[in-house]
Amino acid sequence: MNTLRSILVHLDGTTRAEARLQLAHGLAAAHGASLTALFAVSPRVLTVLPMMGGPPPMPLGGEIDPDHRERALALFERLLLHHPTRCDWREMRGEPVIERFVQRALTCDLMVLGQRDTRDASGFDVPVDFIEAVVLASGKPALVVPLSGSASPKPEKVLVAWRATRESAHALSAALPLLQSAEEVHLVAAAGPDDPVPPMLALRIFLRMHGIERMHEHRTLQERNAGEALLRLATRVGAGLLVMGAYGHSRARELVLGGATRTVLADATVPVWMAH
Repeated sequence: MNTLRSILVHLDGTTRAEARLQLAHGLAAAHGASLTALFAVSPRVLTVLPMMGGPPPMPLGGEIDPDHRERALALFERLLLHHPTRCDWREMRGEPVIERFVQRALTCDLMVLGQRDTRDASGFDVPVDFIEAVVLASGKPALVVPLSGSASPKPEKVLVAWRATRESAHALSAALPLLQSAEEVHLVAAAGPDDPVPPMLALRIFLRMHGIERMHEHRTLQERNAGEALLRLATRVGAGLLVMGAYGHSRARELVLGGATRTVLADATVPVWMAH
């Protein structure tokens, strides 16, 4: 059964937002899904100088950068001319950006997000922890588009990082529509020092039950430097998509992520499908 019926793509003022929206259009067309583009950024902060002997300066909420909004809206309208899929425009004004984005994401099947570029100042009005926060808080699967390279709505090769956890199981189940259309599915187990080796046989049986036959199994990854090893393996097998669980928790916006999750989010050069 196709579980991709509603896709939510995050837009901001960055140039890489185009790749994100292109991929979302392709996914919506391939799976007959509705598509919503949500422009969500934080207002600029205004600093009020204190009077002599007065209290210290306090940051005040300003307005959304109009140039970033115009750039995102122009991109949205331009791509509408080249894609048959209907796409609705939505935007958020003011804080709290993450919490309001999460509320919208709760009724979608997939979020399409963009890897943060620390060198692109046009993305500084998106909270630093945006991806981590919305993935952990919403519980919805996310497709994170990297800063470089291509991203296909129908990747030919998919690498699945499996661990016997609910996070990994959630990501795997949500990604089944893309796994079913792939030519090759590569499997690698990620086990901690105290964990038993995940039952790969059971995983293969599960995938076969969903019509996935072309599978290749790789050596188990150890906990130490698992994120780096996972990215190297994705490059070596030519994966167009990496599927994995997102590990961590968020308490009062103070995020704690697993080492592999943090490494992959920061350094991936291939689209990453993850769920918490």
